[in-house]
Amino acid sequence: MAADHRAREEFRLFFERHHRDLSRFAYLLSGDPDVADDLAADAFAAAWSQWDRVTATASPLAYVRGIVTNLANNRLRRVIRERVRLSGVGLLDQADGPDVPAVVDVRSALLRLPVRKRACVVLRYAFDLSEEDTAQALGISVGTVKSQTSKASAELVAMLRPAPMAEGRQP
Repeated sequence: MAADHRAREEFRLFFERHHRDLSRFAYLLSGDPDVADDLAADAFAAAWSQWDRVTATASPLAYVRGIVTNLANNRLRRVIRERVRLSGVGLLDQADGPDVPAVVDVRSALLRLPVRKRACVVLRYAFDLSEEDTAQALGISVGTVKSQTSKASAELVAMLRPAPMAEGRQP
């Protein structure tokens, strides 16, 4: 009974301490505040259901960030499957090319990155995690974090670079 009370109290403190950051992380992965709320809530529910395993890790926060990342990946796969199914029966318009106006700010550009690259960039730069902590949170090697972050950074620079002005045109 006392151990159960202690676990509930530990979880409550963990939730209070990390809910905001995990929600922000989920938002940066999904780009949608409602989806981010759902991802964070589902991650905390999953963490509570395996709280003994979470607290046995070297970094419970990294473990729960991994849960958020996995939930975001699963959601993205579901959305893609649904869109493919809808486009197959003609219910979605197919875009002819990239939506250039959607690449006007960092958030839009981040959303265009694959989830793993996006997660690496967000954890490294928005959350200021080390390469080692990022690798632990995502369950990948430090080398993968380095390469994914480097590639993602280059892609972001290319997406955010202003288009060259045509000769004779004024800004």
